[in-house]
Amino acid sequence: MSHGLRRVSGMAKIRPVYICNACGGEFPNWMGRCQSCGGWATVDEQPVIPSALRNNGVGGEASEALCSIDDVGSVPIPTGLDEVDRVLGGGLVPGSVTLLSGEPGIGKSTLTLQVAMSIASSGSKVVLVSGEEAPTQVAARARRLGAVPPALSVLDTTSFDAVSAMISRELPQLVVVDSIQTVRIVDLDSAPGSVSQVREVASRLVNLAKGFGVSVLLVGHVTKDGALAGPRLLEHVVDTVLSFNGDRSTELRFLRSVKHRFGPTADVGVFEMTGVGLQPLADPSRWFLADRAVDASGSVIVPVLDGHRPVLVEVQALVGERRDQPAHLGAQGLSASRLRLVLAVLERRAGHRWDGRDVFTSLAGGARSDDPGLDLGVALALLSAGTDRPLPPDLVVCGEIGLAGELRLPAQLDRRLQEAYRLGFRQAVVPLNSPEGPTGLHLHRCSTMVDALASSRLVASTAV
Repeated sequence: MSHGLRRVSGMAKIRPVYICNACGGEFPNWMGRCQSCGGWATVDEQPVIPSALRNNGVGGEASEALCSIDDVGSVPIPTGLDEVDRVLGGGLVPGSVTLLSGEPGIGKSTLTLQVAMSIASSGSKVVLVSGEEAPTQVAARARRLGAVPPALSVLDTTSFDAVSAMISRELPQLVVVDSIQTVRIVDLDSAPGSVSQVREVASRLVNLAKGFGVSVLLVGHVTKDGALAGPRLLEHVVDTVLSFNGDRSTELRFLRSVKHRFGPTADVGVFEMTGVGLQPLADPSRWFLADRAVDASGSVIVPVLDGHRPVLVEVQALVGERRDQPAHLGAQGLSASRLRLVLAVLERRAGHRWDGRDVFTSLAGGARSDDPGLDLGVALALLSAGTDRPLPPDLVVCGEIGLAGELRLPAQLDRRLQEAYRLGFRQAVVPLNSPEGPTGLHLHRCSTMVDALASSRLVASTAV
């Protein structure tokens, strides 16, 4: 192997790039051990693809006035799955390439198959490129999900040339590639799933999608710590990156947009995994509160914001008895650093000490959130658990706690309060400068965390 400058097709000399097949790190020179991940013999030269160098010479295309360009082709086409369309801002844009990444076994193949079946049910041509499963396996899963539309086809191949020929010949509206790691370009010496293969396959699929106006949906696997390089390297190549995750101990699955060139990235889609596929949860608040024990201490309801959607979650806390052994601290579904901050402020500003006491907090039902508005709920849940005194069942709390003990206004509190009122809550402890809530929802406005603790105790004493 030569490691240095080379000349391509009589053009100016270029310096090749050396990429680690394990972590995707790029280096100007070859090395036996990757400086990023420490892997041995994982750094290879990135093959120079002459086609990637076209239009770099003199005499390219003329520029075009931006105001004269028609954006009709950028109008999204609905997939028929409301939660997916919510995240995509309406649906899949023709000519776009979307990457769906997630842990193995989380339900990516099921979700993409449901999208394919929904679009094909309208008569549009959809092709599923299956590089991991046999067509019989795909057909069996499809029949479990419902009636298989005639417009849905499957292509059993791992060859990029076969995929390219199919797209140019059949011109489907949607092509699903499950998964991108299995497709290989025979011109490249590297193995399927390597950095070189995944990057070049994706680049060529982007050219095909934009050239023929075909929507392409790629499935990519990542480990729990995101160690697989492929999907991470693809984020700058594709138009949209979707993350599909959830807790395997529950049936909940969450679809989020990490990158989206055609719309916002704030919305989240919520699904429930069932025996007949992924079912959209249009009202996740009711799901999270379904098994709530209204008379239990250490429990408080907080309206959090997940994207643009307000969702009610139950914050639970458990405080152990004092003992001489070192105390344990646990946080499930919320940030452990925020829990430590709330404990420190409670001790310093409100005089509640936790020395030698185990403290555990959790968002019930498998919910996860890093919303700062959870702070006040965590504080009240801890106080309720420590005193073994339940809070009123119709009370919600929301507010960020500052280091000085002050309460700060969380984003879009008015929408959160509307959601709480819709689900039957009639009292709320909120920061002092909060907006007016819906008629019938009584607001207890507090400027500091100490005021909020006093207000919640007053509410509790009058409600019992």
